[in-house]
Amino acid sequence: MALRAALRNKCGLSSLLSQLSSCSSHGGVRVSPAFIAQRRNNSSSSAVKVDFDQSTGVAVLHMQSPPVNSLSLDFLTEFCINVEKLEMDKSCRGLIITSSQPKVFSAGLDIMEMYGKSPERCGVFWKAVQEMWLKLYSSNMVTIAAINGSSPAGGCLMSLTCDYRIMADNPRFSIGLNETQLGIVAPFWFKETLVNTVGHRHAEMALELGLLYNPSEALKIGMVDQLVPEDQVLTTAAQTMKKWLAIPDHARQITKSMMRKPTVEKLVSEREADINNFVSFITKDSIQKSLRMYIEMLKKRKG
Repeated sequence: MALRAALRNKCGLSSLLSQLSSCSSHGGVRVSPAFIAQRRNNSSSSAVKVDFDQSTGVAVLHMQSPPVNSLSLDFLTEFCINVEKLEMDKSCRGLIITSSQPKVFSAGLDIMEMYGKSPERCGVFWKAVQEMWLKLYSSNMVTIAAINGSSPAGGCLMSLTCDYRIMADNPRFSIGLNETQLGIVAPFWFKETLVNTVGHRHAEMALELGLLYNPSEALKIGMVDQLVPEDQVLTTAAQTMKKWLAIPDHARQITKSMMRKPTVEKLVSEREADINNFVSFITKDSIQKSLRMYIEMLKKRKG
């Protein structure tokens, strides 16, 4: 009855790369087998590190892709592989996601995966983003985001998929789905994840204006659940996990499925159309121009 079991055959990681190669069977984006093989062998360094304590049944996944844990295709693929391994291990009941990079949880989707890329490549990338969301939002594990730095856009989405969010109380940090500031429209499953977390009106304002919230503001609207000093984020997450694991797994999992199943099933049923919509949108000249301007602005800041 839990979501992961219901969706295993539809969206399991074991079929992700093979699905990518066939997503054009009804007019979708064409992805060649050679391209898929290349992605399997492309990553030479570990973007995530998992510490699994079998005595507690809790794993800590450290994102460690410098400088800002950008969600590239390689990162997403490795991330999903590790989450699925934990999901399939019945002794793992809880997952804490945090960052090893200073001052940032995740800066979100890697903009270079969307700029100047072929429709084929964009389609592969977007399917990996979908997979990350599906893996986390439908997980049977208790998932806690230990947000120890800024978390805009895709980083915010990752944290919103979790059951509970603890953020460092540093006013310099920010969190939010700020896609519209880049000229990008958040898809329906981004929107529904936010609505399910903060309510319709707060979500409407946040998405239309592309708002980024400091920790106190995020706590006020319910985007995060708890603020703690920066050096206590991970220890607080571990303590909070004990409370969640005190609930019988079957009752918690069925309740979670009941709450989240409609949104998950909607994406699963419309997955190919969502990919095609993204590819059609992101490859428009006007959107590519907006992305180029943003990239140039970032380069000037670094300079």
